[in-house]
Amino acid sequence: MKITPLAIPEVLLITPARHGDERGWFSETFRESALKEAGFERIFVQDNHVRSTKRGIQRGLHYQKPPHAQDKLLRCVVGSIFDVAVDIRKGSPTYGQWVGAELSAENRQQLLVPQGFAHGYCTLTEDCEVLYKCTDYYTPAAEGGVRWSDPAIGIDWTIPTAEIGANARDEAAPLLAEIDSPFVYGG
Repeated sequence: MKITPLAIPEVLLITPARHGDERGWFSETFRESALKEAGFERIFVQDNHVRSTKRGIQRGLHYQKPPHAQDKLLRCVVGSIFDVAVDIRKGSPTYGQWVGAELSAENRQQLLVPQGFAHGYCTLTEDCEVLYKCTDYYTPAAEGGVRWSDPAIGIDWTIPTAEIGANARDEAAPLLAEIDSPFVYGG
């Protein structure tokens, strides 16, 4: 398992090894000890599975506020997505900056999005299925969001904005400048 910090080093790109033979292949997609060696020691408590049926479906940018903040470990098992984490930790040297990676069934990469980041993705193919683990349970009262198209953040979703569609909640999410982030950079 290869674990690579991105430009914002708290966000990790994980590439599990794949072993193949005449029957197909085998891949170990999660190993707690490998994450601990990389400095991540929280426990995952919930798994989610999302299916999207169109290219250009936008989900996010979402986060959960403390005490129900979540770390997420995401992978795309059908199709392809562009997955993004936006730093929303007050006082962070990378506040308001984003990192992203294409996750696909082909490249089998995963993104670890820690607490203190708003998370979202856009589907790049017609059929997509995403699996992700969370370190806290979904709690509607703790939901927060940032508008996926906030020009101050300037995310390049890799497909034209005109081809991206989000639900009403995500379209109406506040801009980054309008939120009072509950996260503080720890240094």
